[in-house]
Amino acid sequence: MIHDIFEGFAAALPPMHALMGLDLGTKTIGVAVSDRIGAVATPLETVKRKKFTQDAARLLEIIRERDINGILLGLPRNMDGSEGPRCQSTRAFARNLMQLTDLPIGFWDERLSTVAAEKALLEADTTRRRRAEVIDHVAASYILQGALDRMRHLKNG
Repeated sequence: MIHDIFEGFAAALPPMHALMGLDLGTKTIGVAVSDRIGAVATPLETVKRKKFTQDAARLLEIIRERDINGILLGLPRNMDGSEGPRCQSTRAFARNLMQLTDLPIGFWDERLSTVAAEKALLEADTTRRRRAEVIDHVAASYILQGALDRMRHLKNG
């Protein structure tokens, strides 16, 4: 089931769950995963986009390997909060993915996640070439970490 409201997504997850965070780009998909207690998001890999069936096959493989219990997609809203074509594309990807898995799928506002990831990589003195290789899955980890922090806040009320 796709959850537009984050709280609904969080409520649909089993206890001790591992999540996958995705940063969907036109050419790549950044992938991050969390630990089972939902404390830390870790950048995993960048999937080079081909066709949806091939992209989804790789994501489902990661889901099986990592025993993932939920999928969170970064929703690329405009800075004013409105949704443009990239949001529509992300929602379409989620609908297509929903046909292939029963896992809960949710969205997280990803505004500035790539900016934050780029800043962190610059501060770590990462070379330009290496930044280009890792930016997408580092951005995915920023998206996922934001959601994990929010879930912890919801739980601790």
